Amino acid sequence: MDISNDIRISKQQFDILVIGSGLAGLYAAHYGASFGSVALITTSTLEQSNSYWAQGGIAAALDPEDSTVHHREDTVTSGRGLCNGEAVGILVHEGLERVKDMIGFGMKFDSGRYGIELGLESGHSRRRILHAGGSSTGKAMADFLIKSVTSKPDVTIFENTTLIDLISDGSSCCGALVLEENADRTGAVLANSTILAIGGASSLYGRTTNPPTAIGDGIAIAWRAGAEITDMEFVQFHPTALYIEGKESFLISEALRGEGAHLITGKGRRFMPDYHELAELAPRDIVSRAIFHETTNSSQNHVYLTIKHLNPEFIKKRFPNIYAKCRELGIDITLDPIPVAPAAHYSIGGVRTGLMSETNVGGLFACGEVACNGVHGANRLASNSLLECMVFAKRAVDGVLNSALSTTETPKCVIEDLLNNRHPTEIEISTYLKLKSQLSNLMNHNVGIVRNASGLRRAVAEIDKIADFRGRLHGLLRKKLENMTTVCSLIAKAALTRTESRGVHMRDDFPEEKPWWKAHIIWRKDTDPFAEQLIEKC
Repeated sequence: MDISNDIRISKQQFDILVIGSGLAGLYAAHYGASFGSVALITTSTLEQSNSYWAQGGIAAALDPEDSTVHHREDTVTSGRGLCNGEAVGILVHEGLERVKDMIGFGMKFDSGRYGIELGLESGHSRRRILHAGGSSTGKAMADFLIKSVTSKPDVTIFENTTLIDLISDGSSCCGALVLEENADRTGAVLANSTILAIGGASSLYGRTTNPPTAIGDGIAIAWRAGAEITDMEFVQFHPTALYIEGKESFLISEALRGEGAHLITGKGRRFMPDYHELAELAPRDIVSRAIFHETTNSSQNHVYLTIKHLNPEFIKKRFPNIYAKCRELGIDITLDPIPVAPAAHYSIGGVRTGLMSETNVGGLFACGEVACNGVHGANRLASNSLLECMVFAKRAVDGVLNSALSTTETPKCVIEDLLNNRHPTEIEISTYLKLKSQLSNLMNHNVGIVRNASGLRRAVAEIDKIADFRGRLHGLLRKKLENMTTVCSLIAKAALTRTESRGVHMRDDFPEEKPWWKAHIIWRKDTDPFAEQLIEKC
């Protein structure tokens, strides 16, 4: 079906289509506007994204005592042998330049008497974490780029617009089919090149630090479009998310640990020195595993983070939003221990890309959390994500400059399904929410921090059963359920396939790393998965 001849579909043509309004999408639109017309699509508003919620900071070797060599070594060490060494080199070198660019553009990072203040976080051997607004770095950087993007006449912004499918024949892509909620219509946004920057999938878990929109739509949609997907078993849990029964998770930045906070049990015992020489500053996978073990061996569902031994005025100034949020809940973090437990935080796996953020589908690029270029390996180093967003968003735009317009068709059933039912019934909404809750509980209990074969097999079988219920739904809800079950299935099957423990993927039935699993599991629709050995030493 040629959408150019379908009068029921609103159509617009651009040079570059950017899908997603996190830091990667905003930077791509900001930079891409210098080369042509840009459409920027976001599911909700520009202010709703994982980047906007990011507390930790952005890593760059600005200190004279630091270097990109050290930054690279720390990244590779955290990655547990699965990092793409060339991608890491690009990240740390070009990342330093991107941070300097942002400073040159006027971005203000937190500074003191001697210039920009640099923090220390898990896995880093040097102080190299830049912050803005204390622990509101993602918000500050997003706000800065939102101001830039909204001032550019060549950028057209579509808020409250849901990505339905990429317009792809499996080998090339020329845009996307979207649902414009404000206009209540289906639209085709055509483009010479499409940059997917829609975020990750950690909200598939019931306990998460992510916004509700992070359910893996971009990964599932790219999968349907013919893109290769990789490293889905690697879901990073943030070790210290606020734990209060019946309340949503709230991220307690590991920058607190960088400033000297201690993890303790309910009886007051500091336990991290028993697990790693870096104690609370060990890589995230090690800290999460330690907390899992401590809670498993006790009657509590959480441990505590204490900073009462630190200067209270410094804490209030350095972490104003964490202090304020905890005070709302009756916790004074300068006096009281903070109840914390791990929560799903970051999707390391995603759409497989090359060094220019290109996918195997012509005209389709991906960057940010939806993408996987191998830079994080099996465990992301803290505060490398915002850096990756900028580096590979710019590379995506540089890549699209050589991309030619492709013409392809969208299946008629995709369009008609949405046109025929855009307003779900109360029964459909109730069914959808029930199934979504079942998926979240299933992922928490069977595909969480520590996995095993029996739990993973159970998860795969139950996910398939939930997927069968999509026939009871129509339009957007059916697509959403299909997206969620697709991504949950990819995570669970990848975790079942990798019979070892490596980085954030931990199997209690295969507790050791295996040298033959120094490989990436790659998936493509309608084909069997295959493992690609990592030959380069990193």
